Amino acid sequence: MPGVARLLSTAFCVALLGATAGAYAVSERARTELVPLYRPHTDSIFSPDCGCPTDAARIDFRLRRSDRLTVWLVRDGKRARTLVPGRPYPAGPVALEFDGIDDSGLTLPEGRYRPVVHLAREHRTIELPSTIVLDTTPPAVHVRHRVYTHISPDGDGRHDSFRIRYTLGERGRGILLVDGRQVAITARAGLAGEQVWNGRVRGRLVRPGNHVLAISAQDAAGNRAAPFPFAVVTVRYVALGRPRVVVKPGGRFAILALSDARDVEWRLHGAHGLARPGTLRLRAPARPGVYRLYVTAAGHAARAFVVVA
Repeated sequence: MPGVARLLSTAFCVALLGATAGAYAVSERARTELVPLYRPHTDSIFSPDCGCPTDAARIDFRLRRSDRLTVWLVRDGKRARTLVPGRPYPAGPVALEFDGIDDSGLTLPEGRYRPVVHLAREHRTIELPSTIVLDTTPPAVHVRHRVYTHISPDGDGRHDSFRIRYTLGERGRGILLVDGRQVAITARAGLAGEQVWNGRVRGRLVRPGNHVLAISAQDAAGNRAAPFPFAVVTVRYVALGRPRVVVKPGGRFAILALSDARDVEWRLHGAHGLARPGTLRLRAPARPGVYRLYVTAAGHAARAFVVVA
């Protein structure tokens, strides 16, 4: 009897070890089993209404084996849009696009969407880990407005440019427009920034005179705020206070010369001289007639008629 008991005990131990080894092997196989879908990547934010490169979100992943896929988007736990209704795909890369439009052609509500992929052959449904934010609201822009000022972009370092600070309701890039044309956009997104205008549009100096400046902003989804006119900036190199002066022969007269240059040069009927910007006090020619007065500064000139009568 003792020998039989010892034999049974040995057999039981062998069976137990075999069962343990089998369970371990099954566990290791399950642990090393490759998922059928890998390398998922999605765009994080987009706007279907922006009319820009970010008006749709990309959804990319790779399949280890060919399968029939059904892909949809869920929002708040509910299916919001079906991208792929059940279609065979070969092994390899799968590239899809979510345009934010529902089956009736309307823009889906703003919010967070998550892609879900069902693989018919694998009998598996996988929710991708990335969230896609659908955003259609442009950023709010706050800036000091009703600004009236002038610049003289002649490169002398005196009033060559105009600067304005702004803040945004969300992170975005500030945009400056002059007479309806975009002239600058900040390189980085932020909640505040500064725009600078140097008197140029598309690399060329604008004509002297008044120009309307407007500001806008663009967020990460591509939404742009409507341009808001906030300033009138006068580009002025040199200007005279009046275009016509009437004076007696040989009489003295005064005329205002506006400029940001340190000095202006004037010429009238062979006479000339240098003066500080401001009120010029000159003498008219002795003979009656109509003469031209030229005042120049930093390579720019203004003209007035001097009528001697």
